Amino acid sequence: MTEQTSHDVSTHGLTDEQVSASRREHGDNVLTPPKPISFYRLYLDKYRDPIIQILLVAALVSLVLAFVENDFVETIGIFAAIFIATTVGFYFEMDAAKKFRVLTLINEDQPVKVRRDGQVTQIPRRDVVVGDIMLMEVGDEIPADGFLTEAVNLQVDESSLTGEQIATKSLRGNTHTNIVAESLVGAPSHQSLSTSATLSDSDKHAAYPPHVVLRSSMVMNGRGEAVVTQVGDHTEIGRVAISATEQTRTKTPLSMQLDKLAKLISKVGTVVAIVTFVVFMVHDILTNTIWQGTDYLGMAHIVINYFMVAVTLIVMAVPEGLPMAVTLALALNMRRMLKSNNLVRKLHASETMGAVTVICTDKTGTLTQNRMMVKACMAADPSVMDSVFKGVAANTTAHLDGRKGVGNPTEVALLRWMQAQGQDYQSIREAAHVTKQLPFSTENKYMITVTDDRQIYVKGAPEIVLAMCDMGASERADVAEKLASYQRAGMRVIALACGQGADFATAGLRYQAIFAIEDPIRSDVPQAVEECLKAGIEVKVVTGDNSATAIEIARQIGIWNDHNRNAEDRHIHELKKQNEEDRWHITGEAFAALSDDEAYELAPKLRVMSRARPADKQRLVQLLQRRGEVVAVTGDGTNDAPALNYAHVGLSLGSGTSVAKQASDITLLDDSFRSIASAVMWGRSLYKNIQRFLFFQLVINFSALMLVLAGSFVGTEVPLTVTQILWINLIMDTFAAMALASLPPSHEVMHDKPRQQNEFIITKAMRNAILWCGMLFFAVMFTFLLWCERHGPGSVIDVHELTLFFTTFVMLQFWNLFNAKCLGSHYSAFRYLMRDRGLLLVLFFILVGQWAIVTFGGRMFRTLPLSAEEWMAIVGITCVAVLGSGELIRAVGRWRMAR
Repeated sequence: MTEQTSHDVSTHGLTDEQVSASRREHGDNVLTPPKPISFYRLYLDKYRDPIIQILLVAALVSLVLAFVENDFVETIGIFAAIFIATTVGFYFEMDAAKKFRVLTLINEDQPVKVRRDGQVTQIPRRDVVVGDIMLMEVGDEIPADGFLTEAVNLQVDESSLTGEQIATKSLRGNTHTNIVAESLVGAPSHQSLSTSATLSDSDKHAAYPPHVVLRSSMVMNGRGEAVVTQVGDHTEIGRVAISATEQTRTKTPLSMQLDKLAKLISKVGTVVAIVTFVVFMVHDILTNTIWQGTDYLGMAHIVINYFMVAVTLIVMAVPEGLPMAVTLALALNMRRMLKSNNLVRKLHASETMGAVTVICTDKTGTLTQNRMMVKACMAADPSVMDSVFKGVAANTTAHLDGRKGVGNPTEVALLRWMQAQGQDYQSIREAAHVTKQLPFSTENKYMITVTDDRQIYVKGAPEIVLAMCDMGASERADVAEKLASYQRAGMRVIALACGQGADFATAGLRYQAIFAIEDPIRSDVPQAVEECLKAGIEVKVVTGDNSATAIEIARQIGIWNDHNRNAEDRHIHELKKQNEEDRWHITGEAFAALSDDEAYELAPKLRVMSRARPADKQRLVQLLQRRGEVVAVTGDGTNDAPALNYAHVGLSLGSGTSVAKQASDITLLDDSFRSIASAVMWGRSLYKNIQRFLFFQLVINFSALMLVLAGSFVGTEVPLTVTQILWINLIMDTFAAMALASLPPSHEVMHDKPRQQNEFIITKAMRNAILWCGMLFFAVMFTFLLWCERHGPGSVIDVHELTLFFTTFVMLQFWNLFNAKCLGSHYSAFRYLMRDRGLLLVLFFILVGQWAIVTFGGRMFRTLPLSAEEWMAIVGITCVAVLGSGELIRAVGRWRMAR
């Protein structure tokens, strides 16, 4: 390859043959979308739930016994519970996926300008190949990664990748152009094609080298040309997208807690079943003469009967309604959170938010408005304001298109400031009659415009512009002090000056004004952050922006607090402040240089990471997870995607990039940080609702289990038919799940600290409540059972007494729903009762359903109608016994708290 050929490629672009060869070697410029999970795999994933797996085992055993007894009612009930729970979860996740696909459509046919065969042409973005010469102007989105071959005042918005709104680009550091050109037309040079290979030569204060341009960046000022070095999945955004879709296998806190619960239920049920089987067998062997003979068929029948009793105990120990309760609670949360602008893509994400202990948030677009605004203007004196307006309007390349600004965001901010002052920048610009203009450059750090009336307007870096001005010592000192205060606050400062002349004269100018410009934080952010802090959640700012700005943003949102200067010596204050910054802040480059052990120790102390690259964010998330933290990550840019994917919960913004949304679990449609605090409240309330259902369900299971055991020991069987048990265990489970899952969220949960990730879902207080309530129900029902047996003729319980027993058992659970609603609090069950419409509807349906079964059930349910007096007696006695005792206990709790 000759040097002349290399030059031709880099200036004239590729030929058609070279385009074809490059496409064959390097592929199309298309980001491979993540492979969608098939319907059947998504559905089968629902069966990975540990409780579902226990139910499957129980269903299979029950199926075998059903063939022996020729009674399939219980088996059908269990399979129905499994099917309903899995199908509901599958439906809601599919529904969310459809909404998400509509939200994240990517258009690869966007036209871009390239030079081929010496001619400038427009082609679809997908057709760009390695070796193409990209032409970039203001407003263009860069279609692929490349090295600059020409740059004139080029500034790009890299916020989608680095968080940096304005990155100045130049040929500085580009030593690879000729090598790249050679590789593009046939000679392989893979190292030259890697943007990461030049990182060692990059500016220490920039995430990427100044001569590198990246796909998805927007040109905000100037123009440039670049030779494409990477396309499609090999671009920086492509590599980030791949790591954003890797399978992380990060288990949610709820799934781990349900794993523990499933193991406990399995162990308890198995132990009780084995003990029961052994006791019954030993008792029968010692008392039954059949074991002394040779009737082996009779012996086998006895063993099978006792084995069936043991299996029945295992089935009764499993809370069939738990998967339904969890699924319904999660599904209802998904729907409700969508109404509050939170699109939940993954079912368990809404609950996991309740366990979050750390939030790592991006700055641009998440905490801030991603819109530069003038914070303050300090003019030399009021008389120069007309000149300031002319300088701002004429000395710029930006303009406003309705609410949208086109051009450099800083210049757009100045034009918006003029509008706010009631000035029409367009008419002032037209009246100025610009004759000459020297655009802003990184070398000069200023811009000059000359008008036909010989007015010179200069705008640029304060230290450069002020050096051009004739100023008195006191005025210069005042301006310098104000300038320093703005810069300490992390704001971008622009100085304006004017003068007389026909050329780009830069001496003897008159100082006009300085502007302090910032990307303001969203108005709702400080309060939302404060709410998260009060809830025991740490908030860390992780951004690609510079350190001063990042720290100032952290200070404004309330996670970086200065010491009180009035309370201590200034020198001590400065030392302590420096120590704070050493402990609380680090740059991405410095963080990457730390060893794993050093980074592991520093991770929990950090409050701000500036100049962070995608790998730095991901590493921080994984280190925090190693420390046992439950991590949520917020972000809108592609640079946030790996961290969004690896976090327990990734929260993308509705206005963010498609890659970020694909990597996230929840999309905040309104881009509001307040929605994060709301999601935490929803998640914690949801977890409380799941605990409430567990309390309700396990009380039923425990009391029924005790009745089976006690009844077997004293020779009395539980007088409940299979259809009655199906009503209690299946239908009431579903109703209870709906009632408790539908309880609205409570702000009170935000006063609690996050639960421990390894905390068992059944707390000590819950365990005591389950045992106390279960034993109370068992004592009441067992006493009732013995009374019915003694009261009936010939020690036989008649159908009327069985109906009384059945109704009493159901009404105990009915009133216990009120106690379940108040689990974990001392508030009365009647507090906000009218707001709990779902609970009231379910209570009404259970009551009406029980009356209908008793009145019209007949032989199917083995019931007889009860008189009004009997109904009143059962309802009144069970209400006092269950709800009355619960209200009394809660009243005592309130009294103790008051004291």
